[in-house]
Amino acid sequence: MTITKAEDLDGLRIIGRIVAKTLQAMGSALEPGMTTRELDEIGRDLLEAEGAEPAPQAVYGFPGATCISVNEEIAHGIPGDRALARGDLVNIDVSASRSGYFADTGATFRVGPVAPSLDRLCRDGRRALQIGLAQVAADRPLAGIGKAIETFASARGYTLIRNLASHGVGRSLHEYPEEIPTWATRGDRRRITKGMVLTVEPFLSKGGLWAEEGADGWTLYSTPRAPAVQYEHTVVATDRGPVILTLPG
Repeated sequence: MTITKAEDLDGLRIIGRIVAKTLQAMGSALEPGMTTRELDEIGRDLLEAEGAEPAPQAVYGFPGATCISVNEEIAHGIPGDRALARGDLVNIDVSASRSGYFADTGATFRVGPVAPSLDRLCRDGRRALQIGLAQVAADRPLAGIGKAIETFASARGYTLIRNLASHGVGRSLHEYPEEIPTWATRGDRRRITKGMVLTVEPFLSKGGLWAEEGADGWTLYSTPRAPAVQYEHTVVATDRGPVILTLPG
């Protein structure tokens, strides 16, 4: 999607705030003993109260309103009976639509204190996102996002999950440009156009290279097995840089 009129930007800002507020509320509600299904219901109720439709369920038939992935799960975790415990890493991904506009956001949260190495991984995951966002501006190379993120990750001894990419979003959950690598690539000559709507969402890991689907047909695990975190915003590219749509406001 490319923004060409004010009403489109207004529609994206509305759904962006909704998913951001939902993510923030779910993260604040995390506590030991809570099941991922209970956490998902919080997200579902908040989205429904705002007149928004959970995108994973509506678009792909996902068995939950949000994706909740714990520890060894790195993405697309199905909400269920798993109880959260102190020291867990929990990734929450919230995407939804309202009035024909889609937005997508995510973050990894800690349940109480975690090991120092995981605490650093979370902090550096947020930094990787900010570094990627800084590369978003009209007429800049799309590949610059991944190049900057990988330079940062490699310097700190991290790896990046290389088959989970950023993507276009706006009128649907996944649209052109369909895959925007958050790792360094060669030969990608695409450029960011003014008004382009996209996500930036690096998956930073302590050794994982690929996402592998589990037996349930949804949940993704890192290969080789290693902790991973994800942080994500939906943005609009402008001449001056990105306008971040997924802020609670």
